[in-house]
Amino acid sequence: MTRKEEDKRKGRAPQEKEIVKFFFELGQLAKVKRTGWWLIAEKSPNSISDHSFRAASIGYVMGKLEKVNAEKVALMCLFQDFPEARILDLHKLAQRYLDSKKAEKDAFREQVSRLPKPIADEMMHLWDQYSTDSSREGIIARDADLLENALEAREMIIIGYADAQLWIDSIRKILRTSLAKRLLMIIEKEDPNSWWKGLKRIER
Repeated sequence: MTRKEEDKRKGRAPQEKEIVKFFFELGQLAKVKRTGWWLIAEKSPNSISDHSFRAASIGYVMGKLEKVNAEKVALMCLFQDFPEARILDLHKLAQRYLDSKKAEKDAFREQVSRLPKPIADEMMHLWDQYSTDSSREGIIARDADLLENALEAREMIIIGYADAQLWIDSIRKILRTSLAKRLLMIIEKEDPNSWWKGLKRIER
């Protein structure tokens, strides 16, 4: 390695160390639980990572169906939960007493400040679009996030948590896209286990 290459490597090292810290922080999302379900006595709810993974997948499919930038929708679904690595998942009852929107934005801005500025700026821009419904992709991403909540609620109802219906009732009132509204109608009636029924075979 030449002296010039060595100097360049040393110059990158501090920033790359910050990037690695950011990557480690994302792992915290697998440990943070979806606290809203505690209100209906679910002791071991899904993690934020569980939620974000399915929400991003839903967002991508919805983005394709709605003929917008599906990759952008999926990224919004992923990025929007990053602040919960720091402020945890504040359920709606807790948010009654706290300014959660400000806390989320402050946390996200500080999180992405570890990254190179062009990347941080792009992520902040996507996060703002999601949180303000200021683009078609942002609206679809928010609907995708809500549908993931509805799927979780339906799964909870089937195993005996009747009050999870309250989540679906609230979600129905705030969905924006016609596609999301149609999908919610199906979610409410569909058996969460229907995807594997007919695939499983018992043979003698």
